[in-house]
Amino acid sequence: MHWREQKKARTRNTLREAAFRLFAEHGYQDTTVAQIATEAGVSHMTFFRYFPTKEDVVLQDDYDPMLEEMIRAQPPRKPPLHRVRDAIMDAIPDVYAQHRHTLLLRSRLLLTTPALRSRMSESLRGSQIAFERGLSDPADAESPPLAVRTVALACVAALTTAITVWVEQDGDQDLPTLIHRAFDALETAGAQDG
Repeated sequence: MHWREQKKARTRNTLREAAFRLFAEHGYQDTTVAQIATEAGVSHMTFFRYFPTKEDVVLQDDYDPMLEEMIRAQPPRKPPLHRVRDAIMDAIPDVYAQHRHTLLLRSRLLLTTPALRSRMSESLRGSQIAFERGLSDPADAESPPLAVRTVALACVAALTTAITVWVEQDGDQDLPTLIHRAFDALETAGAQDG
C-alpha cells in the first residue's frame, strides 16, 4: 500500500475510533461531527472528506472488501454457501477478538438508532454485493446469476440474524458461535427442502 493510502487509512480509522469513543460516552445523538473531528485531532472539513455524514461513520466498514477477497480465495469447487460460510468463519474470530466492544456498539447503534436503521439496507446491500462478487466469475461480477444472488442474500440474512440476536442479548453470547448456528440453520433448511 502506497504511503498516501496508508495515511488515509490511518486518518479514517482515527476518526472512526474517536467517533465510537464519543458515542459510548455521550450517546450517538449527543455527539457532533465537530466533537468527533476534535477528538481525532482533525478539522471538521477533514471529517467530511472521509465520511459524508455522521451516519456513515457507523454504516461504512472495511469488512465487505475483506470478505469478498476471502470468498474468492475459497476453492471454487466448494458449494457457494460453504464458500461464504467458511470465509466468514475464518475472518470473525480475529475481528471479534480485536474489536468486540466496537462491533457490539456499532451493531447496537445500527439496530436501535432510527437515522441509522433507515439506512441499514444500504449496508446490507453492500455485503450482498461483496458476497456476490466473491462468488462470481469476474465476467459475471456485475450481473451475477440468480443462484449466486440468492445464496449471497441468504448468507447476509444468516449473518444479520446472528448479530441481531447477539445485540438483543447484550453481547452475552459468543458471536462466532451464533454465526455458526445461524449458518447451520440455513444449511438445515436447505437440506430439508432438497
